[in-house]
Amino acid sequence: MKLQQLRYIWEVAHHDLNVSATAQVLYTSQPGISKQIRLLEDELGVEIFARSGKHLTRITPAGESILKVAGEILRKVESIKQVAQEFSDETKGSLSISTTHTQARYALPSVIESFMGKFPDVSLHMHQGTPMQIAEMAANGGVDFAIATEAMESFGDLIMMPCYRWNRSILVPKGHPLAGHSAPTLEEVAAYPLVTYVFGFTGRSKLDEAFKSRNLTPRVVFTAADADVIKTYVRLGVGIGIVATMAIDDELDDDLVAIDASHLFASSITQIGFRKGTFLRGYMYDFIERFAPHLTSNMVNKAIKCHNKQEMEELFKDIELPVH
Repeated sequence: MKLQQLRYIWEVAHHDLNVSATAQVLYTSQPGISKQIRLLEDELGVEIFARSGKHLTRITPAGESILKVAGEILRKVESIKQVAQEFSDETKGSLSISTTHTQARYALPSVIESFMGKFPDVSLHMHQGTPMQIAEMAANGGVDFAIATEAMESFGDLIMMPCYRWNRSILVPKGHPLAGHSAPTLEEVAAYPLVTYVFGFTGRSKLDEAFKSRNLTPRVVFTAADADVIKTYVRLGVGIGIVATMAIDDELDDDLVAIDASHLFASSITQIGFRKGTFLRGYMYDFIERFAPHLTSNMVNKAIKCHNKQEMEELFKDIELPVH
């Protein structure tokens, strides 16, 4: 069994069983990958992939178990490389982050600017997606950090730490009936068509819970993952917007009226997560603390030692999270 063979089956499984696409990513040949997969299956005495002719059609039950262990081995190998890099040059390396548009556009720019100023030789890669995709990328080892509000609890392999609280604002065009209301009721908001986040994005669940608790059925006429897109359709008169308050720019959005909605919806908490067993290099600790100052290296190391959600909550119970 070769490490290269484990890499091949892992990459094929994560490229929709497309051997040709995998070969392009790994800069090798399609026949070479197919041959190594066959050799590994012959050695193990089981099929990892079911086939129809020359095409891979699905992962077998045995393959699912083998791939899980292969992923763990490959991550350990990556950790070994990270350890070596830390000792050879602790200021060089790479950092990959998966996050939502709102975090990338409004919460992270200043953090990344200061981080890159201190670590110019660290290449930073940002991936955007749905909260589920974000958490999955971190759980699979595809990125170092996941930053999101929703879906993080779905993955038990992630160490998740609270970063900050945030809430929402209602956006309406100037002259709208709600523009003069400093504290509209949920019933008044529900009377208008809504433009807001796609379900599963940016604390959308808190919004839905609030309406449900009052037996209200909001008329959501347009959804998007991008706060700037939501604002565009509010300007077009499609409906009133509900967005994260941090996504409102006083200068760029001066044609809209923002109404604080923290009295209507429970606050949400943005978290940063990474896979258990991840070797954190010095600059990774630095990034975490820049994004959430209470997450010092000492606090992060304590979080790593927590065995369950209850211990994690106990660790952070006395921390007053900043509000964005």
